[in-house]
Amino acid sequence: MKYLHTMVRVTDLDRSLEFYCTHLGLENMGRFDIEEGRFSLVFLAPPGQPDAQIELTYNWDPENLDEGRNFGHLAYQVDNIYATCQKLSDAGIVINRPPRDGRMAFVRSPDNVSIELLQAGTPLPAAEPWASMENIGTW
Repeated sequence: MKYLHTMVRVTDLDRSLEFYCTHLGLENMGRFDIEEGRFSLVFLAPPGQPDAQIELTYNWDPENLDEGRNFGHLAYQVDNIYATCQKLSDAGIVINRPPRDGRMAFVRSPDNVSIELLQAGTPLPAAEPWASMENIGTW
């Protein structure tokens, strides 16, 4: 058995690609527009990790999606949790669970899919402003 990908439904493909590619740094591995099915599939992966893909599924006909909490979350390891969270925060992305412990943070995608960010290696020493930040919303 081999892991292939995780599928996440999205309501605004351009906004989702901006979040996952521009802000999180995933790379577009391929896009498939399925005219007869009225949907698009976009496969994304972290740089240098083509086997760790997520599939964004965009249905062309409008639909309401729940918060995605029942999905669980996607998790990505980052080189510097504080720098990553600062970059996301500077882009206007809410840090729902700040990295108070220097190890873990959570943000949400435009469709409310929970994204866990984990510090590579050992946790970083506690640092402000993260150490004293409160949780915002749910993750």
